[in-house]
Amino acid sequence: MSASALTAHCTISLQGINWDIPGRLTSTHAFHARCPWSYSRPSCYRPRGADLAIETADYEPHDRASLVPILSVNFVGTLGFSIVVPFMVFLVAQWGGNAIIYGALASTYSVFQLIGAPILGKWSDQVGRRKVLLLSQLGTMLSWIIFLTAFALPTDSLLDVDNALLGQFSLTLPLIILFLARAADGLTGGNVSVANAYLADITDDAHRTKDFGKMAMSTNAGFILGPALAGLLGATVLGEIVPVVAALAISIIASVLILLGLKESHAEVLKSKPGLRNACKVFGQDTKEVYQLKGREETSNQDILRLPLMPALLTVNFLVMLGFSFFYIAFPVHAATQLAWTVTETGVFFAVLSLWMMLVQGPLLSRVSGLIPQHILLLAGGLILSLGFVCLFWENPITIYLAALFIAIGNGLMWPTFTAVLSEFAGRSLQGAVQGFASSLGAAASIFGLLAGGLLYNWAGAWVFPLAAVVIASAAMISVSFRRTNESEAETSGK
Repeated sequence: MSASALTAHCTISLQGINWDIPGRLTSTHAFHARCPWSYSRPSCYRPRGADLAIETADYEPHDRASLVPILSVNFVGTLGFSIVVPFMVFLVAQWGGNAIIYGALASTYSVFQLIGAPILGKWSDQVGRRKVLLLSQLGTMLSWIIFLTAFALPTDSLLDVDNALLGQFSLTLPLIILFLARAADGLTGGNVSVANAYLADITDDAHRTKDFGKMAMSTNAGFILGPALAGLLGATVLGEIVPVVAALAISIIASVLILLGLKESHAEVLKSKPGLRNACKVFGQDTKEVYQLKGREETSNQDILRLPLMPALLTVNFLVMLGFSFFYIAFPVHAATQLAWTVTETGVFFAVLSLWMMLVQGPLLSRVSGLIPQHILLLAGGLILSLGFVCLFWENPITIYLAALFIAIGNGLMWPTFTAVLSEFAGRSLQGAVQGFASSLGAAASIFGLLAGGLLYNWAGAWVFPLAAVVIASAAMISVSFRRTNESEAETSGK
């Protein structure tokens, strides 16, 4: 954002005469200005409202930027990830793993994202979103290259395990390579958090929920096409290697889109000393400029937790990611073992689920976001989502697809609204740091949820889905506290 000029007035007292002289004050971020100097009496010059933090974004709204570039990047990135989702569980089983190994493989991404996401988020505040998005996408591209090497390795067992806790599985070289690939992707896995920070930079409060709904739509559009492509490509004579090659090609396309189609975006911080012109200098008086710059200091986790409602927001983030982790790890195994679905049938289910989510997050959310308070959308969406997870307990195909409909409606209402609220309370200067911290917390929830979900499904079967429903319902109840009685709470979070 370009610097905006604000007009500050000062009152000069000269021989009993008060002069009201306009000055120019230029900055790109919030700061506190204090000017304690004097000419024959205290405070001959003091900007009106000097004790208040002045944020230029409140005075000069930026023009609405096009969402097409960031939505395209998000869509292509999601497409590359989702294209391998339907057959991953089958590939793990083919190379000697079981449900617990599948959960451990999925959690590997989250473990390394826990390390990488906060660093990438803070870097994006300092060096720009575009550079960090490109770095993250290049890491994803490297991970697919590592993934491809697993197909060329022998599948001989290196270690056989058979016990009551972990079940029966074999450790093979391709499985080890899969773990390395997921670790590489997770370490640079700041795509989602930095993309959300980028979107928060270019949107405004009036369009925030709708814009984050469009972001969710682009994500689900990728999840619609990805599983469908996986079912088609996986049915060829080359099997699962073709979708992985397609994922690598899509990752290259995403990198090109970021490099050529995405403009740079930065957090609103002061990069240099603000100019302060005043009339005292005109009259030969010495002046001392004393102010405190906000946004250039190192952001700690304590700073983030002190933001309004941030502990409650992050708790909801953790619980939602935990509940969904139970679902994401248990349902593919459930589909392959109890429902006896093929790769194509699993791909169709996820494609239909994502299509319904896109319809909810697009036309429906756009209509209701301005009419229904955010905390109501969060509560209703969370409860509907919980109902969907409960329906997965039964193995009837009609009930399974009814569950998909409830999950689509619930998640479609809840998650875009939540991400909009999170970005709003993060303020303009801490978007990257807050989104990175939230991603790390979500990664921690995913690590626990994916590991525990695999164990729970191994022990209790479909009962893991009602447990996920309880977790999501708890998050929905906490979201009731997000009701804001004072709109200025969100504004003060960026100061």
